[in-house]
Amino acid sequence: QVQLVESGGGLVQPGGSLKLSCAASGSIFSIAAMGWYRQAPGKQRDLVATITSFSITSYADSVKGRFTISRDNAKNTIDLQMNSLTPEDTAVYYCNADIRLRLSPSRQSPWYTYWGQGTQVTVSS
Repeated sequence: QVQLVESGGGLVQPGGSLKLSCAASGSIFSIAAMGWYRQAPGKQRDLVATITSFSITSYADSVKGRFTISRDNAKNTIDLQMNSLTPEDTAVYYCNADIRLRLSPSRQSPWYTYWGQGTQVTVSS
């Protein structure tokens, strides 16, 4: 009923930039917080950045000053602009959103958390 689709990953040299995008689609009534997480090989999935429906943002210390999360509520999309990338940023990046589904014209679901399929970001020379 709901899909989160990420795009924009790829291979970039150290010091370079990439922009990730995530679009939510389906029977959506409302979206609360959206965010980006990443998981490097052999490591746990960690929070990168989040943004509320009022565009209040939060960042992991490791990306502050380098990454910028933004949101378009009308399009149900978020972006992650990543600058000054280092090899330590190499990971699969996942989009995440807390969503209420539209069940009928007058009914909504509880809040559910959805994940995208992930997009690979590799920083290497």
